Amino acid sequence: MALGSSSKNIKVVPEAFQAMNQFKYEVATELGINPEYKSGYWGNISSRECGAVGGHMVRRMVAAAQQSLIGQGGGTASFRGGFPQEPTQ
Repeated sequence: MALGSSSKNIKVVPEAFQAMNQFKYEVATELGINPEYKSGYWGNISSRECGAVGGHMVRRMVAAAQQSLIGQGGGTASFRGGFPQEPTQ
C-alpha cells in the first residue's frame, strides 16, 4: 500500500503490522526484485513480483507454523485443538 493511503482493514494484531512490513521488505530484498520498492511505493513493481513476495512470505510462515507444531509434539491433533469442533449428528 502506498505511504499516506488509508485502509479500512482492521488489524487483528496491530503489534504485528510493523513486523510483517519488515518481513515483506526482507523477502523482497532476498528475491532481488526491482529496488524501487525501497521508497515505500510499490506502484511501479509488477504484479508478478509483488505476488512472488507474498507467496514467499506465506511459504516461510507456513514452514514456521509447521515447525512450531512439531516442537509441541502434537501434530494435527494440537492444530485442530485451536478450532471449534462442528457438532456431529
